[in-house]
Amino acid sequence: MNVDEALELVDQVLSKRLNYTQQLVFCQSWEKQTYQNIAFDSGYDPDYIKEVGSDLWRSLSEVVGEKVTKKNIHSVLRNYNHTNPEQLKTSEKPKKPAILNTQLEFPNGAVSLNSSFYIERSPIEEHSFAQITQPGSLIRIRAPRQMGKTSLMFRIIEQAQNQGFHTITVNLQKAEYSVFTSLDKFLRWFCATITRRLKLPLELDEYWDEDIGSKVSATLYFENYLLEEIENPIVLAIDELDQIFEYPEIYRDFLPLLRSWYEDAKELEIWQKLRLVVVMATEAYVDLPISQSPFNVGLPIKLPEFTTEQVQDLAQRHGLNWMDGTETEKLMAIVAGHPYLIRLALYHLAIESIELETFLQEALTLDGIYSDYLRSHLTTLNKNTELIPPLKEVVLSENGVKLDAVTAYKLESMGLVKLDGDLAKPSCELYRHYFESQLTVE
Repeated sequence: MNVDEALELVDQVLSKRLNYTQQLVFCQSWEKQTYQNIAFDSGYDPDYIKEVGSDLWRSLSEVVGEKVTKKNIHSVLRNYNHTNPEQLKTSEKPKKPAILNTQLEFPNGAVSLNSSFYIERSPIEEHSFAQITQPGSLIRIRAPRQMGKTSLMFRIIEQAQNQGFHTITVNLQKAEYSVFTSLDKFLRWFCATITRRLKLPLELDEYWDEDIGSKVSATLYFENYLLEEIENPIVLAIDELDQIFEYPEIYRDFLPLLRSWYEDAKELEIWQKLRLVVVMATEAYVDLPISQSPFNVGLPIKLPEFTTEQVQDLAQRHGLNWMDGTETEKLMAIVAGHPYLIRLALYHLAIESIELETFLQEALTLDGIYSDYLRSHLTTLNKNTELIPPLKEVVLSENGVKLDAVTAYKLESMGLVKLDGDLAKPSCELYRHYFESQLTVE
């Protein structure tokens, strides 16, 4: 039984179609992914993903008469299907076209390199590929979550590999909490991770000297060991860089260190071997002088939303016959060109027999396909309550609202507002409709 068959069986057993997050948790659990990995790839809180999973297993247990867990889901469903073979055979659901069974991809995390659903946003890819071949280069990819940052990073890495470069990806979200307890511990972890990825012997103690400090020690470790030992250039991609913004005692030294390595490449040939790619969901305001920040050097990449033509192209790839552009305009009137919101809509439209107008009406309800995604934004806002009144003002305004620079920046970084000159407006009608009713201003 493959994951599609298992998912269809679950829908029938529970007599209802799983919602988006339940499908996400079920499919990824079937592929033996941990809750932590599911949360990381989807952008949800780990505790929320675990709660969705627990509720799903509890519901299944009640129906099949056997305790269902994340670990035994394969065996339980196979046994149930064996003892109830008529369950799948008597399904009244219309079969999906064969082409969709083999080609559709549920939108979840980064778009794989071999996917036919990756949409290029020219000339971003061309500029990135050209920049990474330059000695000592630095690329900064910035956008709200689920806009395609990691997908682009993967393609930059692939391009570098095709050039014969060594490539290393360090995801800061995967580092343990203890790594962030001090700058020294963080830099040792950072250098050790890179060393292991390069398959070199670990020589940290040989270069680490508390008298000169961990920043100088890390620099000497790179300059006199890693870059010397490796002949070809190294592309170092740091994903989820914004994770360290929660630790001022680390970012105030680590970010200037990255800047200094970039600057060293202008004087020292050895540092030209290192090319940096930094990926972040936001460029949070950090307490750094401009001359020490890595956020005003190198090639900046700010990922835009999809254009009408790109959405039209993506609809065709999903097997939807949207030739005259009318349906594209209707969908974008609700979710604009947000890549994830567009892909999730097209996926459901491709697998369900439903008219676009009906789909859009259901999408705007509290139980629609975007409910979990919107709830995650609401959770973030409830943790940053100072942003609630200004966002409420924005969604209630017809012509936009002038906000202070910091507030406007934070809401734009979350992807909730767009700036039209000095005025902030909701990024899409979906946000306006949802937050108009859900935000409570005390």
